[in-house]
Amino acid sequence: MKILIATEKPFSKQATDGMAAIAREAGLECALLEKYASVDVLKAAVADADALIVRSDKVTADVIGAAPKLRIVVRAGAGYDNLDLAACTARGIVAMNTPGQNSNAVAELAISMMIFMARNQFTPGTGHEISGKRLGIHAYGNVGRIVARYGRALGMEVSAYDPFVTDPAIFAGDGVRMASSAAELYANSDYVSLHIPTTAETKGSIGYELLMSMPQGATLVNTARKEVIDEAGLMRALDERTDLKYITDIAPDTAAELAEKFGKRFFATPKKMGAETAEANVNAGLAAVRQIVAFFKEGVTKFQVNR
Repeated sequence: MKILIATEKPFSKQATDGMAAIAREAGLECALLEKYASVDVLKAAVADADALIVRSDKVTADVIGAAPKLRIVVRAGAGYDNLDLAACTARGIVAMNTPGQNSNAVAELAISMMIFMARNQFTPGTGHEISGKRLGIHAYGNVGRIVARYGRALGMEVSAYDPFVTDPAIFAGDGVRMASSAAELYANSDYVSLHIPTTAETKGSIGYELLMSMPQGATLVNTARKEVIDEAGLMRALDERTDLKYITDIAPDTAAELAEKFGKRFFATPKKMGAETAEANVNAGLAAVRQIVAFFKEGVTKFQVNR
């Protein structure tokens, strides 16, 4: 059986060498497609693949249609909105992600972005310390919990809201206050760190009202997805509240206009950096291959995201 690693943005050599070694040990063939020029190249490469590993590459119904042997696709990372889950399910293909493998890298970035904005993007002038400030975490999964730990270590007062985490003991055990709603979280946080996925419910859900409810001098930090932001509402809030700041690891469609209008109150990384550490690169890649081996050898579907 053949595993295709198809990455327009390649894994490190350390990662691909390790992935190939795990596959060989399990008796599986491992093929590598990197920096491919078009979706047609991907479709040709996946034609004889039994398994597919991608990073941010889009696995569309068209790609799936070109892969008659495909049984499993793994997104090496937490988010999986680049996978057409309906098309996978229709074909009986198992779709997985690798939760937790990039979490520390994203959490460290989120904290560094807070400091970056507090210190005026490292330009001359008096900034602020984040110690003693109130940190709100929107979605309390793998990344959110690490951000909470780092925030507390830096002297921040931490709250979190997640409609899918309802046991108060989880928050209390981490020394985190449980907010009853997103509205409560935003209204009582000097920094809000976003970790929600893109779903029908979350698209455009962070906008004018939540931003306007934030305290004086507040900062929204987005290492999640650009689609969760209502960009028109963001623009309006930043325009009306000259104290608000927004920093994101996913450049919005209106990035140029936001930068021109709001200067040091807005920043977008030139390229998504959340998982861009050597450690996360290796961790996610190795986890993806191990999950494929477990699926083929033992039928394990622990991290399946479609049904």
